Amino acid sequence: MPLEKLTITPEKGSPIKALFNPERYTLAKAVQIAEIAIPGLDSPVLQFVRGQNEKVTLELFFDTTEFGMVDNVKDVREETGKIYRLLKINKETHAPPRCVITWGEGGQLFSFGSSLSPRCVLESVSEEFNLFSPTGIPLRAKLGCSFREYKTIEEQLKETPKHSSDRTKVVAVQAGQRLADIAWNEYRDPGQWRAIAEENDLENPLYLAPGARLRVPRITPGGG
Repeated sequence: MPLEKLTITPEKGSPIKALFNPERYTLAKAVQIAEIAIPGLDSPVLQFVRGQNEKVTLELFFDTTEFGMVDNVKDVREETGKIYRLLKINKETHAPPRCVITWGEGGQLFSFGSSLSPRCVLESVSEEFNLFSPTGIPLRAKLGCSFREYKTIEEQLKETPKHSSDRTKVVAVQAGQRLADIAWNEYRDPGQWRAIAEENDLENPLYLAPGARLRVPRITPGGG
């Protein structure tokens, strides 16, 4: 029984079926780690900053030679253009469309993440043409595509519920970091930045000096 064709289904629009299934695809996920240099230590202290989206990279092949190579040719860009349009901004949402990629028996390509949200967005695409008609119309193409996992804040909080910090701790401010960023790292709630500002008697919460040490207080669920 042949394998079901890979399908990309945008939130608005018709499903896009691959003419040929990819030979392989690559999954990647990482976290961002900041290095805090402390004089006198052999190596910097590592501090978790935030997680990053899962990413899937694959190649899609398109060939329209079955329609003809000299007469009655079909431009392969009629097919590859469907993928390119996933990068275009939707006039209603003001963002490119979110998609769901399925392949095989009910399978979705994001295997490391939870099944809570299988949606993704097309991050980048590159196109290579390698066969042409006598008049120069491209008949065969290979697309290199990268998709990123898409999750809302609400979906992520369901996966990783907020927990109160169990004790006051001290963190070092990184360059460009805001109180809301620190509150997210510590409480998974950027709105708790006020608790940190009050704990440290900050006169100007909008300005944080890189390297400054801030006390992060314990908070109770749903409050300060």
